[in-house]
Amino acid sequence: MPAGQRGRPIDAAYSSTDDIIQFMNAHKLRISILSLANPWLDFLPAAEGPEWAQRINTELDEICARSKGRLLAFGALPLSASGQDICDSIRTLSKLRHLRGIIMGTSGLGQGLDDPDLDTVYGALQNTQTLVFLHPHYGLPSSVFGPRASESGHVLPLSLGFPLETTIAFTRMFLSGVFDRFPQLQILIAHAGATVPFLSGRIMSCVEHERHYCDEAGIRNGGPQRSLPEVMASNVWLDAVVYSSTAVKAAAEVVGKKRVMFGSDHPFFPPLQPGAQVWKSVQTNVEAIQAAFPGDEEAVTDVLGGNAARLFNIPIE
Repeated sequence: MPAGQRGRPIDAAYSSTDDIIQFMNAHKLRISILSLANPWLDFLPAAEGPEWAQRINTELDEICARSKGRLLAFGALPLSASGQDICDSIRTLSKLRHLRGIIMGTSGLGQGLDDPDLDTVYGALQNTQTLVFLHPHYGLPSSVFGPRASESGHVLPLSLGFPLETTIAFTRMFLSGVFDRFPQLQILIAHAGATVPFLSGRIMSCVEHERHYCDEAGIRNGGPQRSLPEVMASNVWLDAVVYSSTAVKAAAEVVGKKRVMFGSDHPFFPPLQPGAQVWKSVQTNVEAIQAAFPGDEEAVTDVLGGNAARLFNIPIE
């Protein structure tokens, strides 16, 4: 099969803690946060989801406990199950010592993150102070990339499809008033917030000029009550997996320097050269962070680790 049509090779980097720690040592990473990869547990029958969530979250906690302080984890939720089962799972995993939040895709219970049925889940996440790591999975329909998309392999789906999926999912969440109803909910958005930092002004302008949100006199009586800049600055964290100092600066300008964090994106984007120990993808992100804050060593130190240490309650050596 031509290289551009193959999926990703699944090797030990996806499952071996020895390989993960070897990778961390090679890149001078003291602590990493593990999680399941997509599709998480979304595909499970409702009756099976809670049991598997319990087993997997417990195993993740045990793996971290054996790592001698090197590993933490995001738990998984049984999002195909009932709201009560999901909330029970949130309360259970929030008590596991090494779990620091949950990872969630953009489909929620299957109808997107603006689904009113998710309110019970958001309430449980807020009440337990459980962070949500929002990560894309489905991308965009392949038809939007045109009939020649396969000639560039995975470039279009990964570089454009994932960020646009994330942007749409989070914006729907914002527009539906999730952060009005749950003002303490905390969410970490993958890939530096996708295109949200760049488009936040345009999104707000469209909200302010949307007739659907106004009465006959042009007075706003609908739509999100809090502004997107307010939500971004108080409810949102961004990872810095974006490979560009310009994008890192945009992320920091929107959420603040204290809410942006380095991410390795391991085990994705490994070197294509056999035997290579240093990953260019990791180097590029480190260099982008350093270039984003010239002369501001405090900001560089915070984004490379200090912000994550504070958010995830990790002692700084």
